[in-house]
Amino acid sequence: MLPSRRRRAPLAYAMAAGFATALLLTSPAWITALRQRGTDSNPIVAEAISSHIRSLQAQHLMDVVSTDQHTVKPWFEGKLDFSPRVKDLVREGFPLIGGRLDAIDGRSVAALIYKRHLHVINLYQWPADSSATAQSEVQRHGYTVIRWTAEGMRYIAVSDVSAGDLQQFVLAFRNDAGMPATRPLP
Repeated sequence: MLPSRRRRAPLAYAMAAGFATALLLTSPAWITALRQRGTDSNPIVAEAISSHIRSLQAQHLMDVVSTDQHTVKPWFEGKLDFSPRVKDLVREGFPLIGGRLDAIDGRSVAALIYKRHLHVINLYQWPADSSATAQSEVQRHGYTVIRWTAEGMRYIAVSDVSAGDLQQFVLAFRNDAGMPATRPLP
């Protein structure tokens, strides 16, 4: 019985080598396909996710703690060169819990913090360099990121809530402003 095992060993090695070769030859195609299907290499998206993760660390979430938009919005005065849009979305299931200063793309931005059940939603905003753009969504590392530009402002919403919940949040935030969406983000 020992001789038949020895004869099968080269065949098993050859099959394993063939499988490994096929895997190596097709891997770049799989990687490219996965990158094209739902990932985004935009560095600003990566910065927003990193900032969101840092904000969840102890004592980093908020500079101003308030559920009142009339307290949060004035807190930003004098700290930024723009006035952020702040909305109370408690009726829609997304209570405002505060705000903070943050930095994205080398500039100071407003970060508004909302909740959805036990999940935190960070909404970053700052003046835009371009006109209105359509909403763009990407998922990375368990976080959903939705970004858009409207009425001279750039917005990025980041959270680990379901993609549907984050879409609902963005719709509620955009709802009353008549923010048109005209072209996709670059």
